[in-house]
Formats: sequence, structure tokens, C-alpha cells
Amino acid sequence: MAAMDDALNTFVAEGRDLLDQMEEALLRIEQDPTDAETLNAIFRAAHTIKGSAGIFGMDHIVAFTHVAENVLDKLRGQQLKVSTELVALFLSVRDHLGALIEHVASGTEPQDEVLRASDDLAARLRACIGLQAPDAQAPADVPAPASAPAGGDAAGGGTGHSDAWHISLRFGRDVLAAGMDPLSFIRYLTTFGEIVHVETLTDALPPLSQLDPEACCLGFEIAYRTDADKAAIESAFEFVRADANIAILPPHSRIADYCRLIAGLPEDTMRLGELLVRCGTLTRNELDAALARQSAARDARPIGELLVEQKAVPPEVVDAALDKQKQVREHKAADANLIRVNAEKLDEHINLIGELIIASAGASMIAQRTNVPDLFEAAARLSRLVEEVRDSALTLRMVQIGATFNKFQRVVRDVSAEIRKDIRLEISGGDTELDKTVVEKIGDPLTHLVRNSMDHGIEPADVRLARGKPAHGTIRFNAYHDSGSIVIEVSDDGGGLDRERILRKALDLGLVKPDEPLSDSEIYNLIFEPGFSTADEVNNLSGRGVGMDVVRRNITALRGMVEIESTAGVGATMRIRLPLTLAIIDGFLVGVGPSSFVVPLEMVVECVELSADEIRAAHGRDHLNLRGEVLPFIRLRDMFEIPEMAESDAAAAEVAAAVGTAAGAILTAEGAAALAADPELAFLLQPPKRENVVVVQYAGHRAGLVVEQLLGEFQTVIRPLGTVFNGLQGIAGFTILGNGHVALILDVPGLVRRVATREGRRNAQAAIHSLAE
Repeated sequence: MAAMDDALNTFVAEGRDLLDQMEEALLRIEQDPTDAETLNAIFRAAHTIKGSAGIFGMDHIVAFTHVAENVLDKLRGQQLKVSTELVALFLSVRDHLGALIEHVASGTEPQDEVLRASDDLAARLRACIGLQAPDAQAPADVPAPASAPAGGDAAGGGTGHSDAWHISLRFGRDVLAAGMDPLSFIRYLTTFGEIVHVETLTDALPPLSQLDPEACCLGFEIAYRTDADKAAIESAFEFVRADANIAILPPHSRIADYCRLIAGLPEDTMRLGELLVRCGTLTRNELDAALARQSAARDARPIGELLVEQKAVPPEVVDAALDKQKQVREHKAADANLIRVNAEKLDEHINLIGELIIASAGASMIAQRTNVPDLFEAAARLSRLVEEVRDSALTLRMVQIGATFNKFQRVVRDVSAEIRKDIRLEISGGDTELDKTVVEKIGDPLTHLVRNSMDHGIEPADVRLARGKPAHGTIRFNAYHDSGSIVIEVSDDGGGLDRERILRKALDLGLVKPDEPLSDSEIYNLIFEPGFSTADEVNNLSGRGVGMDVVRRNITALRGMVEIESTAGVGATMRIRLPLTLAIIDGFLVGVGPSSFVVPLEMVVECVELSADEIRAAHGRDHLNLRGEVLPFIRLRDMFEIPEMAESDAAAAEVAAAVGTAAGAILTAEGAAALAADPELAFLLQPPKRENVVVVQYAGHRAGLVVEQLLGEFQTVIRPLGTVFNGLQGIAGFTILGNGHVALILDVPGLVRRVATREGRRNAQAAIHSLAE
């Protein structure tokens, strides 16, 4: 029972993958209806699902898929043509197969409405064949075969372009002496087919004076139409096979059939001859005879080349068999290198590695505290091995985002039809990798962004043409790595965001004040507010104001952020920045008083120590002069309200005296007390402690984090904060140090965004003051 359950789970997983491949191929074939390989991919997916379902006795899936296969077979035989309507029908077939497989996954039988849907779709598929079959291309007239060249070799057998079989007969000279009548074999062919044309070849006839009445010197080229297969035709010449040279080549339509049959064969053989026999283009007798001749002549050439040379198999069919061989070889090599692992087991593996990292950090701290060289060396070696195991495990969770991007081809196609706009999707950066957990959770936000761009961003065709744009709109997906994060861009070439309209709507909703200075970025970000919408009317896609706020909430839950760039009349870009992984990162540990914080190492640019003069110069400000560059900063002590250590009165007087001496005047204790009472001068009583600035960068913006201790690199296991701490600003999670204490992981994107917003408002206010003056 357990083995059967595992097999069913494998069927479900592979079925889902095949349906994804089918959907992708259907969308490709709609753009390029002549792509035979894509059409074969659709057929193979359906055929594999049907075969696998048959193994488990799922007759309803087998019956439904068989009808779809029949239509696909007509398409491959060019008796049907690919159309938008037919692609839409097969997309419905794909969705229905997905529903049937989901019933298998849940262990439930399909309900009556599901079975009725199967019947309805099957009827539409059969109707499709019935409507198109009478219009299929009629068989071409059979041209007269060419005469045989001198030497008596089979002639005309390599054409294979008529809709009739081509039989090339060269009877041996002794066939009459053996009591066989060549014409009787030709007459026998008429009992199960129609001889369209016969041409008698006399090139082997000797001069009349040398003619032997008991010798057969004639050859025949026959165009023959029949529904029988090659083996049946060959059996007509069973008694003269040893005394004749016979070549039987199929009509052109049969060649296409053979190629399709080869493509649909199960991948359980790789021998070329077996492939050709199983598809029916070569009989067992022909194969045995060819192998015997090859062995007798010690011919090292491939058997396929010999069969083509002997006119036994058309070259197109041999090429198809060779392609099938290559496909089987590649699939077997891929299967040998791949193994399916349950995602829950992989998550458990990552969690255990996280615990191992914490235990390794504890061992390192004990080694440092005991100062035993051998123990310290062993702990260092253990730490390196743990880091390698961590990196290896994390790569197991990394997947390419291209598969997620490709799923939106269907979304764009369906929504375009719904809103009656011609919109196309372009994808780049599909090979960019990120954590599987992130990929699974990014689908819904991307769907909202795409649908919003299609509905609000892309203009109608007449408006686009009036603006000098192509009639069809374009949505672009792009992904790339930047500063330890992955960036996903969703851009369109539409009209862009209407800044003034957004601002008016925000004023109406009370989201901003009339005199509040806002940057363009802050105004654009208002579209993420709950209930915000600029749509004039509600439709199936938008207008309710419940989409974009979901986007920001989901992205924030992934420790990411969304940026907006827009140019009126040109288009807009939604840029999502996400961490590469949600589990374990390389961090940089810093300290402020008794508290510890972790900064993601990929975002750290440099560390700068501040002198006492720089500390005093920076007091009361929020920026530093870093080698001529203005660097805004945040004091973590002030941000998180970490209290200072208590100072004694005597120490305060001593500091005040030292400060006063440095200033050229001796302060008394009463003077120090007076300074302490003045908020603007109280900092003079604090001893100039060492401070450092950790320069971080995110999304092209730099900021400084003022800390007191730099504790070095630290492997960080990310733990999520509980629901009690939801909405806590500046914190992305926590980790456990080797000594068991807790260190908070800083939300660098949020801090940088906070600094950027502060600078943007400052610039906006400066611009307003400048205009006022």
C-alpha cells in the first residue's frame, strides 16, 4: 500500500509538471503555429499522462486524454491547423486534466459535474475533428515513377512524397524456373489495395539474340494505395523474398505518422532497429536481413545509413528515430542525476542545520574562553565545515524563477482576451535563482501587478497609435541579483502613473495633508494604501482598492520592498526587492551597549571609526561627512532607546573639569550641574566614547548605522518575530548567539528607506522654501 501511495504521488507530481509544460507549449504554438517540435511536446505530454493514468486504472483520464490525442494527431498530420480557438480549447483541456489530477492527489472521485465537463470537452474535441476532416487536403495525384538507372538498382524509392506506397520490385533471374509468376504477386496486391500505377522496367533485358525465355529480366515500380501496414504488404512477396530485391516505401502521410509514432514510443529502448520496427516503418525480416548483410560485409557504418541506402526506410524516419534515441539518452541521464525530495523533509534539514550553526557558535565561544589551542583549532575546523554544509543545503532550496515567470504567459493571454487589448509578455533573467519558499509566495503579488499594469497601464490600441506607439502593449518581466538581494521588475510601456490624479485621490481620502511636501516616490507609494484606487468604475480586474495593498503586505512579509518608477506617457516599472533566502544568512554582528544586532553582510559596504571630534561635530545632526560625501545616518542607541550607563556625581564633575580645562576654563561642580540642566550642552558631560559607522547600501541608497562595537562576521539563523511584535520598525527577525543571548536582525531595507524618505522630504521642503523666496 505504501509503495502504491508513493507511486501515485509520483504520478501526481509528474502530471503537474507535464501540464505546466503543455501550457507553456500551447502558448508557444499559438505564436508560431508551424513549430512541429512544440506540437510534438504537447502530444508527448498528453500521451505520457494517458499512459501513466492507464497503469493506475484511471479510465476516465485515459478516455478523455485519448480524445485529445486524436485531435493532436490530426494537427501533427496537418489535417487540422493551429488556431487561436483551438489553442483556447486545449488550454481548457489542460485545466480540466489538472482538475482530474488534483482529485487523484486528494484521493477523491470526480463529481458528476467534473465528469460532465469531461464529456462536454470531449464532444467539442470530436466536433473539431468532424468539422475539419472534410476540408483536409485531398491526396495528391500519384506521379509516374522514374525509370530505374542502369545496373538494375531500385529507382524512385526515395521520393516518398505521394500519398501512395511505393513498391520497387526486382525479381531474380531464376524466379520463373522456380515456378513463380511475378505477375501473380502483383495481381495479389489488388485483393487488399489499389494499384494506382505500374511502370515496367526493361533496363535489364539483354539483346534479343541473348534472351533466355526461362529468365526473368523485368522490374516493376508500383504506386499502391492501401490501408494495410508494411508488414502486410511485405507478406504478399513471402515466397519470392529470397529470389527478389524488394523495397517498400510508405507514402508521405505515412512518413509523418511514423515520425509521430516514434516520438510517442515509451522510453524503454534505445536500439535504432527496434525503434523502426516498433513504429512499423521496418519489418522484422528487413531488419534481420540488413543486420545479416552488415555482418557478412563487415560494414562498420551505422545501421540507419545502410537501411536508407537499401531503400528500406525513408531518411526522415531514420532522423526521427535518431532524435528519439538522443531524447531517451538525455532523459535517462537526467533521471539518473535527479531525485525527488519532499519539501517538508528539506525544510526540516535546513532547521537542523540552523541548530547546528548555533551549537557550533557556542563551541567557538567556549574555545575562546578556555584559550586551549587544540580546542580552538577544532572549533574553527568545525565552524568551516558547518558553513560548507550550510551553503550546500541552501543551494538545494534554490530554484530558477523562470518557471514562475512562464506561468504568466497564460495570465497575460487570458486577461488580454477579457479586456480586449493586444498585450504581449517578454521575459528576461529567468535563470536567476532564489529560495523556493520565496518563489512560492511571490506568485500572488506578481499576479496583482501584472493585472494592474494590463488594466490601468496599457492604453487602448487607438490611444497608443495616436501617441506613436505600436498597437500592441508589452509587459516585461526581469530578474537579477543586486547587493545580496534579488530584484524582480514588472514594467509596461503604457501611460505611466498619473501623479496628480493619485495626489487628488489621496487628499480626498485624507491620506495626506494639503500642505504636506511629498516626493514623487511617496506619492506613487500611496497606491499601496488599503482601499486606494483611481479606477472610475469597478470591473473584474480592478477598482475595489484591495489589490495593491495585498502586494505590499505580502512583499513586506518576505522582508522585501516595492519601488515604483514612472514616466508619463512612457510606462511604469514596479521593482520588487527580496532576500535570496529566508533561512540562514551571513551576518555582521555589532553591539550598542548591552544589546547586539546583526546586519546582513551582503549589504555592508564598509566600517568607519569616528574620532571624538567627529562625534561632537555630528551631535544634533543626522548626517556625516564621509570623504566629501554626505552620508545620512541613524544612531541605533537613539532609535531603540538603549539607556546610557549611570555616571557617579564625582565622575561627572571630573569629566566636566576635563572638558572645561580643554575649553580654557575650570568648571566647578555647580558649573557641571548647570551644564547638565541645559539639554543643548549636556552632551559635554558625557565622555567621548568610541563609535563606529557601519555603511550599508540597499537599492542604490547609502546610509550609516552608528554603533559602538564591531564584533565581526556571524552565521545567522533567521528566526521570525512573534505576532506580538508585528509592525516593529527596523527589525526583521532575531537570532540566537552562541552564549544563548538574543541578537536582533536589522531590517536594513526598511532603515535605508526611512533615511531616503527623510532626505526626500527635506529636499521637497527645501524646494518649497526656495520657490517661496
